[in-house]
Amino acid sequence: MSSIIKITNLRKSYGTNEVLKGINLDIQKGDIVGYIGPNGSGKSTTVKILLSILTDYEGDIEIFGENIKNNPVKYKSKIGYVPEVAELYESLTPREFLNFLGGIYGMDESEIDTKAMQLMDIFGIKESYDSRISSFSKGMKQKVLIISSMIHNPDILFLDEPLSGLDANSVAVLKEILHQLSKKGKTIFYSSHIMDVVEKISSRIVLIKDGQILADGSFDELKNINLDSSLENIFNQLTGFNDHTDLAKKFVDIIGGE
Repeated sequence: MSSIIKITNLRKSYGTNEVLKGINLDIQKGDIVGYIGPNGSGKSTTVKILLSILTDYEGDIEIFGENIKNNPVKYKSKIGYVPEVAELYESLTPREFLNFLGGIYGMDESEIDTKAMQLMDIFGIKESYDSRISSFSKGMKQKVLIISSMIHNPDILFLDEPLSGLDANSVAVLKEILHQLSKKGKTIFYSSHIMDVVEKISSRIVLIKDGQILADGSFDELKNINLDSSLENIFNQLTGFNDHTDLAKKFVDIIGGE
């Protein structure tokens, strides 16, 4: 089976600091890949390269069978992206914002309008369709961002902490949306620090530290190798972090004045 995303010997440096040290990944159609690692491990750099936001790197990346260096724009019509920190056009309304983005993807205005209202209704914010985004809560802005990443029915979704600010009901809806999209053959590249969510939604988990892949497999495979039933514990084992109990005690002791 040909890979929908193929990363070969990906390296990226900032001056003398090598952030990515030879990443190799083959991602298949329909995979939900949980891409996890400590802060500074190279997760965001990887995603930015996959999106052609960063273009100065070594190695090769093929998406939909084509090297993105040859055409860094063409494939973008078939992908969606939710960044960790997004700058929305807050002076616009969702109607204006989603029509603007849908138009970039070549959608008809009436199709955008119909889909946008229906999708906002599912997330419980339809009544705010013509309100200024600047008046929205963080969760409402996140919902608009999620809708904007999917309204054009992309084949690949890149999600960086997509649950930020969402209420529990919306989290449950989004997790089920991702499962159903995967069943339809959509590929999801999901980066998050929330281990229990990654554990539950991912068909494959890739753990990166210091620019290198430490583990790659399903949760069951990682669990069998590391003899632990929690992705959080497996993460701590593989990254060498086992000071959380002592650090928490010190913190509590300090604020308690002891």
